[in-house]
Amino acid sequence: MITTLECLTLQVTEATVIADNVVEVSFQHPEGRPLPGWEPGAHIEVTLPSGLTRQYSLCGDQKDQSRYTIAVLRDENGRGGSKELHEVVEAGSELRVSLPRNNFHLVEADSYLFIGGGIGITPMIPMIQQARNSGAQWSLVYGGRRASSMAYREMLSSFGEQVDLWIESERGYPDLPSILANAPAGTMVYTCGPSVMINAVAEEFSAHSHLGGLHFERFAANGPVDISGDSFEVELRRTGVTLKVAEGVSVLDEVLKIIPKQPFSCKEGYCGDCETKVLEGEPDHRDDFLTPADQDSGKVMMLCVSRCKGKKLVLDL
Repeated sequence: MITTLECLTLQVTEATVIADNVVEVSFQHPEGRPLPGWEPGAHIEVTLPSGLTRQYSLCGDQKDQSRYTIAVLRDENGRGGSKELHEVVEAGSELRVSLPRNNFHLVEADSYLFIGGGIGITPMIPMIQQARNSGAQWSLVYGGRRASSMAYREMLSSFGEQVDLWIESERGYPDLPSILANAPAGTMVYTCGPSVMINAVAEEFSAHSHLGGLHFERFAANGPVDISGDSFEVELRRTGVTLKVAEGVSVLDEVLKIIPKQPFSCKEGYCGDCETKVLEGEPDHRDDFLTPADQDSGKVMMLCVSRCKGKKLVLDL
């Protein structure tokens, strides 16, 4: 995969199993230099020994500039990145790691409800720490199939009644109607985890008008990528080039021929890295990243999966 993210060569200092099929990996600069700072919700892109690149949420202490920490679930049905990280990467390995980027910002609020599922707990750990530091009201519902599969379960349990561990083997699925109904007015809801959980939270959220907003991050596309449809033109206004995008070809593929350094990562419409401003035309949104309001505005689009509802788009590229 091509990526234009600025990278560092970092050394793996620890690779420790912390839950069933979950390994925690810490990176430091080989010369002990401090690492660039980051905010809750940020992720890094790791280039694995095979050349695969994968994104992982930072879950360590954001004030600790000596290291970056991620936790990775081994996915037997994935594209190979998690298995390689579990099987090949070890303490002493040196890997290319991007500077942190953030598409999942924690907005300022008086009250937060965090709903994490499985490995989706990782971006929420620094979010909870920031909420605690700011004095905001917060609560966490953390779901997992079994207690042994839930990374950071013991650490989170130490926060007391604000954390509700929802172990499915004992309690079934979280009672989302009750959980959302009981959240204080104006609460910002943050959720991350399997797509089925995110979809359930989003559907239930729409029934609770007292809540302040919904923010979510996916680790995978919500369904198969679909770039079918008629051909159309794309004008790159700043570059001064007009492209033709054929059926079965993504806008991103054509843009990269002209702008090789155009940022992208997942190529499946869920990470947000290829978000681009739309100056004219109506995008046909097929991503899982933008909110319904962002999609309705037509002001931005994801180059990797979205297309055009008309004959032409004009992009700010």
